Amino acid sequence: MKFTCNQSDLHSNLSLVSRAVPSRPSHPILANVLLTADQEHQRVQLTGFDLSLGLCTSFAADIEVGGQLTLPAKLLNDIVSRLPNGEITIDDQTAQAMVTLTSQTGKYQVRGMGAEEFPSLPEIANREAVYLSAEALIEGLRGSLFATSNDETKQVLTGLHIIVQPETLEFAATDGHRLALVETENPNQSEEEPFEVTVPARALRELERMITMRQSQSQDEALSLVVYLDPGQVVFELADQRLTSRTLEGKYPAYRQLIPTQFERQVNVERKQLLAALERIAILASQKNDIVKFTIDSGNQQLSLSVEAQDVGSGQESIAAQVSGGNMEIAFNVKYAMESLKNLGSNEIQIQLNSATSPVVLNPLSGAKMTHLLMPVQLRN
Repeated sequence: MKFTCNQSDLHSNLSLVSRAVPSRPSHPILANVLLTADQEHQRVQLTGFDLSLGLCTSFAADIEVGGQLTLPAKLLNDIVSRLPNGEITIDDQTAQAMVTLTSQTGKYQVRGMGAEEFPSLPEIANREAVYLSAEALIEGLRGSLFATSNDETKQVLTGLHIIVQPETLEFAATDGHRLALVETENPNQSEEEPFEVTVPARALRELERMITMRQSQSQDEALSLVVYLDPGQVVFELADQRLTSRTLEGKYPAYRQLIPTQFERQVNVERKQLLAALERIAILASQKNDIVKFTIDSGNQQLSLSVEAQDVGSGQESIAAQVSGGNMEIAFNVKYAMESLKNLGSNEIQIQLNSATSPVVLNPLSGAKMTHLLMPVQLRN
């Protein structure tokens, strides 16, 4: 194998696929990235795979001799990222899988392993493609991924539940303490039957990164993804990049049943102003279980935040709000409240409440159709 490519092409694509390389591989070959030089099409393909998540990408190169080889992902990425921009030649014509990288300023040798041991990415038998708008997908991921669970014992909750309809996409995430629900339009309307799938949050974070990288390169061009779905497996394709992931088994909770349909109180408030106040008061809240008390004052049309951290201190913030309904005190985990506000997007939001112990719903007053639900924390006098 011998090819010449641009340092920036190799670096950006290597950085992407390296994110599918496990930090503690169960087999030495999984710590490597697979390089495939296709002489016929004059393209280099890179693949990273941890047996659950696979990332594959390709780019144009001047290929003198085709072939396949695996190289240590971290070592290769560390070297390539520090090389100056310009041409790099990769040559493994020597014996014992020793690869030579030659740049404008120097030469490096890295020992690789044969490609025959590298596991193949799962093949999708179902070739019926579903087309999704990249913009709609990104909007849904950004508004919901934060609410997935990190608890591996609640496996289905570590994923994002996606429902694909002919004209809309629905994204739902919950960790048992909060819920994020986003509905977006899908301009790439499909005539396929509606389907739903739960995909690990980690895979979708990499998909979000992949789309964002492609959007920065294509600028105003509208991007479309192709999705293939098999039992236990899903593949997302975006131009010359492909992400394959296992899907999560088990029935996803009936999350719509958690959302109240009627509310006794409504508070409209400027999102960034509330977020800034929470970020300040969170300094003290971190000393007391991250709990912040919200006091709704309809008479003065304001929302107050307060923390009493015993043996440390106290803090209070008040901001103007449009309040309808009676006065009320309610408490939240400040981290959950801040994460929700960061991902709601619009300038103004509406907070809808019933009692100090019932679920609270936050909605943006413009932009995407989002519903964030927070469970309050019981106040102890």
